[in-house]
Amino acid sequence: MLAVERFRINDKDVWIGVIFHGKIQGISFAFRREELLGRIRDLAEFLRKRNISVSLDVRPSAYTELVYRVLTGELDNEKALGELSFEGVTPFERRVYEWLTKNVKRGELITYGSLAKALGTSPRAIGGAMRRNPYPVVVPCHRVVSKGGIGYYSSGIEEKKFLLELEGVKEWTS
Repeated sequence: MLAVERFRINDKDVWIGVIFHGKIQGISFAFRREELLGRIRDLAEFLRKRNISVSLDVRPSAYTELVYRVLTGELDNEKALGELSFEGVTPFERRVYEWLTKNVKRGELITYGSLAKALGTSPRAIGGAMRRNPYPVVVPCHRVVSKGGIGYYSSGIEEKKFLLELEGVKEWTS
């Protein structure tokens, strides 16, 4: 199923889309509805390639509100982890996502290298896991930066800056 809802945050429209079946299978967000719908199609294709049965039948769900509450800081990321299905996620990706969500809190940043060191892997492997994260916002891949700058973000640098600004991070957001 797919739930889509628009929220107003800091004078900006934020569209949140959640693909779910029992639990959250994937999350996307965008500042424009058309952009969100394209990202949802890409996310559904990604999930299907990982052998996850996905329906894009639109149904209301409390999951969009849950993602909004995480986005605004009303709900801690770690508390939302239990709502994620982790279907199609490799054991390595799950380990990375859970460690990041439990250890890098709102307003904090970590470099790809530091995260790699904490997990005994390479920065390149961390970058790959971040790029494949089907749960942005809840799994806070936007908090992972390169040692020399803001780094990459699959939803776009404008969106990464927005998330970091919401969390009170000033570095790299102006």
